[in-house]
Amino acid sequence: MRILGIDPGLQCTGFGVIDADGPHLHYVASGTIRTTAQDMGDLPARLKVLFDGIGEINERYAPQTAAVEIVFVNVNPQSTLLLGQARGACVTALVARNLPVAEYTALQMKKAIVGSGRADKSQVQEMVKRLLQLPGIPGKDAADALGIAITHAHVGQAMARLAQATPLKRATTGMYKGGRTR
Repeated sequence: MRILGIDPGLQCTGFGVIDADGPHLHYVASGTIRTTAQDMGDLPARLKVLFDGIGEINERYAPQTAAVEIVFVNVNPQSTLLLGQARGACVTALVARNLPVAEYTALQMKKAIVGSGRADKSQVQEMVKRLLQLPGIPGKDAADALGIAITHAHVGQAMARLAQATPLKRATTGMYKGGRTR
């Protein structure tokens, strides 16, 4: 199965593509999509760069599924909103191409890749290099995206088996159940 991992960011979005054959993982490609060539105040143009970039990656590598990092709430609410919009552009680009999308937090990815949710970026980079037998250390954003793809390669299979055994539903906590409230 070919998996596309995405580490969303408004200035730099990392992507990583791997092939998973059971427990065997094979590196296909990785890199970044940068929006810094656009005017920093032109948010729609920057989101379009992300949307189009994800579309090009999908066309070139033809993944069968995708996994995206879930955005954490930062100290700065404005930064969180902007990052959420970048993530939304990436997820929309994936579902517009009929790719199933799994979501993992950075903590889940770090725990799956390094064994500790408190791992720093250099530890993630080193473990991704080892797991995929890369000749060099990938960039930080690409390593996170590859880590998300690796996490899905391992966790996604277990979740699929669980889904076959028991019906899984998306969590509805925090959602409006009866529509709008006063």
